[in-house]
Amino acid sequence: MTKNLTRRGFLRGLGGALVAAPFLGSVAERVAEAQSSGAASPKRLIGFFTHHGCLTNRWFPSKSHGALTAADYEATTLKHLAPFASKLLMPRGIRAMNEWSFTRDYGQSTDPHAQVMGSYFTCHPVTPEDAKFNARPTGRSLDHFCAEQVNPGGADPLMMHVGGAASDAVECFSYSAPGVAFRGVGNPTAIFTTLTGLFGQGSMSPDTYKVARGKSVIDIVRDDLARLQRVDMSRSDRQKLSAWVELLHQTTGAVRAQCSAEIAAALGLTSASVQAAGQSDGLRSDLSKCTNVMLDLAVLAALCDQSRVVFTKFPSIITFRWDGISHTTDSDGLSHRTGSPSMGGTCYPGVNDRLHEIDDWYAKKFAYLVGRLDSIEEGDGTVLDNTATVWFQECSDGNSINLNNLPILQAGSCGGYFKVGQAVNVEDGRADMTRGNSEGVCGPGDTEFGYDEVESTGTPPQLATQPINKYFCNLMNAIGVKAGADGFPAIGGTSEVTHFGKYDDTKLFADPNNPPSIKDPGEFQALRANG
Repeated sequence: MTKNLTRRGFLRGLGGALVAAPFLGSVAERVAEAQSSGAASPKRLIGFFTHHGCLTNRWFPSKSHGALTAADYEATTLKHLAPFASKLLMPRGIRAMNEWSFTRDYGQSTDPHAQVMGSYFTCHPVTPEDAKFNARPTGRSLDHFCAEQVNPGGADPLMMHVGGAASDAVECFSYSAPGVAFRGVGNPTAIFTTLTGLFGQGSMSPDTYKVARGKSVIDIVRDDLARLQRVDMSRSDRQKLSAWVELLHQTTGAVRAQCSAEIAAALGLTSASVQAAGQSDGLRSDLSKCTNVMLDLAVLAALCDQSRVVFTKFPSIITFRWDGISHTTDSDGLSHRTGSPSMGGTCYPGVNDRLHEIDDWYAKKFAYLVGRLDSIEEGDGTVLDNTATVWFQECSDGNSINLNNLPILQAGSCGGYFKVGQAVNVEDGRADMTRGNSEGVCGPGDTEFGYDEVESTGTPPQLATQPINKYFCNLMNAIGVKAGADGFPAIGGTSEVTHFGKYDDTKLFADPNNPPSIKDPGEFQALRANG
């Protein structure tokens, strides 16, 4: 640089540390990496979580491997997702960790729900075992490992509880530290207030506010940049300056430009609509009044880049009395087929059709979320295209409470990382994997079933058993989480994530004193677009 512009003046005029970038030798490489990875749009993980599994034989398409068309979905509970068939990925053959069972063969024997919830996103055992409804995992959950690396400022994930915040271990799957439940937010007004705070400058500096609203850094420093470009400098410095400008073009201003009162209004989010959704203690008695608002808030949070890790979770026990459904028994009792938490007994009248009504309602809501994300352009595609939006379910069948053959549906390729438009059987590649046996009891003419028939409603335990840990590695790598030398996610890491959790074999959970063991490290290569 010449003596006509001092280094101090240069740094002060163009924003300090940001403009040191032109004089780092790695800038050209970073530009190339940004261009090749499509870094102009952030990659996100949006979760949609429901309890008690589903009627798997109605939920899964008949084909378990290969291209899935709209017609494949039309024949299932997922018919509402048919318009998005080309953007859907159905991973098949996956098992979650720590399954409760009568014989304790596949996990601990704490509680069919609390232990599963504690282990679902942590892949850690729960303790203490004798505390049925107070079991807590010995590790942190996926959402926190992701958020600390990909969220702006390493902020916590956005955990949104539809119908009110989680109250106990049966409701909670998010853990910020071993044994420390992360309750999240159940009040839509609180979420909306946080997001609308980005619409006004508040206590931000003028330049920070401009960036938050989507103003490019280059726009903010345009005058200083023009002055600098007129300075006599070496060819090397000029090349680095050009590379830096290109880097900023590639990596800034892609998302927050859509964070505005106008986009909120377009989503139907106003102070009045949000307040109405949050009345009557979260309206758990009528989820139709708050669900769409909560899902729209998840979309707005993504657009505002308030969080790149967003989960919406539905209550564990609710009685569906809305949108044409008029149940008198709660979802937990129906999942047990008896109308109560009992295992075996008298079939509740018409129970399978009632369960299908619940599954269908959730499918409509997931389709609503997917449609909202796909309706907003971003970069070369839509917000959905830059996101892995995943419907997770607590278990497979709600009667057997089995964790193999887990129903998972992903929408969005997360910037081209994942295959879409197909099912991928990660176990053996067969296209005829079982859809499960959810209607093995309480079908037409059945009035009773015994304890020995409970587990038979699920998928046989030797089928569809690939560890969910590997899918979590896929998701982390897709959104940019990095691992340390041991393959586990770590701040400051530089490698792909290959390890997650304490165990990836559910049989090891039966004795939590077993030494840590990840028997099958790595992600599911078959799920990747280039796999």
